Amino acid sequence: MEKKIIVVGGGIVGLSTAMQILDRFPEARVTVLEKEETVAGHQTGHNSGVIHAGVYYAPGSLKAKFCREGAQSTYDFCRLHNLPTDQCGKLIVATDGIGLQRLDALFDRCIKNSLSPLRLDEEALRQREPNIVGKGAIYVASSGIADYPAMAKKMASIIASKGGIVTTCAAVTDVREEIGTVSIETAKGDFHADYAIFCAGLHADRLARKCGIELDFRIVPFRGEYYRLPAKHNDIVKHLIYPVPDPALPFLGVHLTRMIGGYVTVGPNAVLALAREGYDWSKISAMDLAEMAMFEGFWRVIGSNWRSAIREFGNSIFRRRYLAECQRYCPNLHIDDLRPYPAGVRAQAVLKDGTLVHDFLIRKTGRTLHVCNAPSPAATAALPIGRYLVDQFAEQSQLSQA
Repeated sequence: MEKKIIVVGGGIVGLSTAMQILDRFPEARVTVLEKEETVAGHQTGHNSGVIHAGVYYAPGSLKAKFCREGAQSTYDFCRLHNLPTDQCGKLIVATDGIGLQRLDALFDRCIKNSLSPLRLDEEALRQREPNIVGKGAIYVASSGIADYPAMAKKMASIIASKGGIVTTCAAVTDVREEIGTVSIETAKGDFHADYAIFCAGLHADRLARKCGIELDFRIVPFRGEYYRLPAKHNDIVKHLIYPVPDPALPFLGVHLTRMIGGYVTVGPNAVLALAREGYDWSKISAMDLAEMAMFEGFWRVIGSNWRSAIREFGNSIFRRRYLAECQRYCPNLHIDDLRPYPAGVRAQAVLKDGTLVHDFLIRKTGRTLHVCNAPSPAATAALPIGRYLVDQFAEQSQLSQA
């Protein structure tokens, strides 16, 4: 039986889901609704491009499972469609004794997550990366880089080739779930379907609420600011270079990333964005700020992380402080090496008690399925996330595979 299905969100997770619905249910009529003029306009198009191996994530979590599967799926997809990747590997570098102790825990987590880490001492690190200093490191071979916007555009093309429709400039303004149908009002008119899957990123909570889901979380936007190194530093590193993360802090810290374009970026930091799409300090939304201010979980997360917030704010305002983070493991960098580069905004779900939701968060109603939290490594994991959502949708709609 032919079913009409709408996927809201033209990022890589939404497009992966729509593509795989058509793979498994060729008779389905699938429409993707994207509010911007092109696909991959937000998190997909503003991330570091890293293919994550799954080092940091709790063993047994969806994050760990999807990331490990997603890394291989990403390489396979890109090879199949002649898209660029570089499996350059990752080095997690300890610059002091505390970092070395934390490396032990990361090494154990790599093993539990079915990775094959290699422990390096100071001399082995120097041989691999002459421009990097540290007391030791972990090498993870399966990490690499990809062009996620190119992947998203290829997925959109595949969707169209299979009879699906990708509609841009279609911001959702309202959703009504009725007997036998879901009605979605957009800037391009009304759309009706049997089921809808929402992969709305920065606006995930708002659309879930429109579907009657009682929220115990809100999306809080954090901006990650990057710099690009000049061309003379294109070969400053051979691998992705990450610091050992502080387990007391919510994000991974400033790292050096080889990019598909052949250059190297530094970043990101993590500062509170003043708008859900606040890619710089000039973008301020009174509505977004008011929503955050009225949510008790926001004040709790700020209260728990205020020291980190002050440090990240300082790094945002003062380049020399940002540089100091980089020079801990790459002392050859200088202030003039930090060139402007576009920032990204991370959609982070926060619970009422101030806890950051680190795993994927899926909610559903009778005819809708919502990805309420898809933090990094969502781009890496987009293909297995899509498979999981199609499984959930098939169970919910009681469709059988064609």
